[in-house]
Amino acid sequence: MNHTLKNKRALITGGSRGIGAAIVKRLASEGADVAFTYSSSPARANEVAQAAQALGVRAVAIQADSADASAVVAAVEQTVDRLGGIDILVNSAGVLAIASLNDFKLEDFDRTLAVNVRAVFVATQAAAKHMQAGGRIINIGSTNAERMPFPGGGVYAMSKSALQGLVQGLSRDLGPQGITINNVQPGPIATEMNPPTGEFAEMLTKHIAVARYGTVEEVAGMVAYLASPEAGYITGANLMIDGGFSA
Repeated sequence: MNHTLKNKRALITGGSRGIGAAIVKRLASEGADVAFTYSSSPARANEVAQAAQALGVRAVAIQADSADASAVVAAVEQTVDRLGGIDILVNSAGVLAIASLNDFKLEDFDRTLAVNVRAVFVATQAAAKHMQAGGRIINIGSTNAERMPFPGGGVYAMSKSALQGLVQGLSRDLGPQGITINNVQPGPIATEMNPPTGEFAEMLTKHIAVARYGTVEEVAGMVAYLASPEAGYITGANLMIDGGFSA
């Protein structure tokens, strides 16, 4: 294992499944102690924590709904308390609601913004207060900030586009402190919630230059690089990992 993150402390929101769980395990494999949030299924969260602990690091699972700003702040504070500080924040929690303009519910609109945008700002604001020079903030955005090839995804695309402006602006606030902030923007990624087979997947795959879905491990690899000391000159960036979906 490459321990480029040894002695670092990381918080990953939405870390109990999919891309988030892969990030927890990858950062742990790099030597970082990890805390992560989950909104439900403590059994699944415990499995991820045990997998990280098996790599020889500390791992803490924290139940928190990212739609609740106070819970997000509490998760950051618990991370600092349990791990002794925070060096890396990965905002991975997200929700996806798809419906036509006429059918889109206002409560789904509000929750999308609360989880996909507000929680990112709240966690960043809370974590940056505890970070030293060399701190890393990494958001999981989406290629849909650049391209939405099907109807019903306008609100989701808007929420991910908002992160682009947020990291560009916050890079100016955080740069003097030696803290970087970036977006990783995945394209279609094979997960339990987004299987790479079926009619919907066939439609999306036609738009992907490499003609396949990506893996959660590929996304986690990019996150690990951005979290590493080597990435200290990358900030305010929106980095696509989408197999050419947006090309």
